[in-house]
Amino acid sequence: MNEILVVDDNVDIRNLISGILKDKGFSVRLAANFNQAETEIEKKIPDAAVIDVKLDKSDNDGIDLLNKIKKIDSNVPVIMISGHANVQMAIDSLKMGAFEFMQKPFSSERLINFVARALENRNLKNENKILEEKQFHSYDFIGVSPSVVKIRNLISKLAVTESRVFITGPAGSGKELVARQIQKKSKRANKPFVIVNGALLDPGKYELELFGSENNDGVINYGFLEKAKDGILLIDEICEIPLATQAKLLRVLIDQKFKRVNGSQQINVNVRIFSTSTKSLRDEIDNGNFREDLYHRLNVISINLLPLKNRTEDIPLLLNYFADKISELNGINKTKFDTNLSVLYKYEWPGNVRELRNLVERISILTGDEKNSDVSLLIRDALVNKKSVVKNNSYDDVLSFPLKEAREKFEKDYLISQIKKHMGNISKTAEFIGMERSALHRKIKSLKIKGIN
Repeated sequence: MNEILVVDDNVDIRNLISGILKDKGFSVRLAANFNQAETEIEKKIPDAAVIDVKLDKSDNDGIDLLNKIKKIDSNVPVIMISGHANVQMAIDSLKMGAFEFMQKPFSSERLINFVARALENRNLKNENKILEEKQFHSYDFIGVSPSVVKIRNLISKLAVTESRVFITGPAGSGKELVARQIQKKSKRANKPFVIVNGALLDPGKYELELFGSENNDGVINYGFLEKAKDGILLIDEICEIPLATQAKLLRVLIDQKFKRVNGSQQINVNVRIFSTSTKSLRDEIDNGNFREDLYHRLNVISINLLPLKNRTEDIPLLLNYFADKISELNGINKTKFDTNLSVLYKYEWPGNVRELRNLVERISILTGDEKNSDVSLLIRDALVNKKSVVKNNSYDDVLSFPLKEAREKFEKDYLISQIKKHMGNISKTAEFIGMERSALHRKIKSLKIKGIN
């Protein structure tokens, strides 16, 4: 049963709204002023709220209450009401995050309609959030390349510790997934996992967002550190945090406590901190953009994720894995991918594993039960057209070479792709292409293919 908080300083209106909602099967809690509403919210956040803009004679009105609710849970829909409404008041309420604004008096039908739509909106957002969480928690960190195997073993070791972890790697390589895998196996598995993206925050509000704040009336806006209580706080792109805030974050790591902005009380911290960066923090330190002492506090254990182009032996496994997952999550037939396509191993994958997953999802949805050859054609069209990021993306240029040089160029590209696909195993490569192992070695030597043992 959905629970609605009704806040109005007029007892008659408060009871009227309560009666209308109860008749429709809603559970209702009532508050006559800001302080009573604050108490109710701290007991339990409601599924939706109906709040009068003007509340008794206190300095805090319904807008302050709206702001408080949104700080705790931005998905809670709030319907603002007023008997002295004007256009500007409605606009201000909606800008602050109100779902709707109603002027008194209003009909029962309008109230019920707004509340029903508000709850439908909230449920949809929650379902999307659950789906996103399900997707992230259902994905595993997979691969057969040496770097992935090493990281997977490290994840198991880190899960039983409380060490801070610093994860580096290009965008889309799986930094957040690695962090979630550690949490999933740790004793904090059922606690909050809170992400703060340093690159997306307003530079002037870092401290408010991290530490929270208090106003003169004691109203508390909780920051990321408190929202992550007993769980894990992932600071994404930590190099984007301003130097002044870095100093305060360093103090938190040393003292294990902090004060909210404008607050006087020390808040004890029980949060495990992970941080990520696509930039080299060593370069940022040398350039004066990042504190070296904070770096050493964060970098207790470091994990470096390689770009997908440097571990192409993982591509066949990833293709099949994502095809399985996307089929399961979307309720569609699994699409079969040809893992022998040379373009998969020649492409640079600037978006890394995320780009590969998105490609698999897009093609899986578009193709349905189409033949494998049609799927391969779509992959070629998707990747070969991105000429700026494909190595030797087309064989059209061989038309300008004499036959011998063109043949050598093709053989070299073909063998490099096959060797990568078979993880550098010459015996398996030779067996697949139908060539004796010794002959393949001679061919590799004659074509001057480097980096092959």
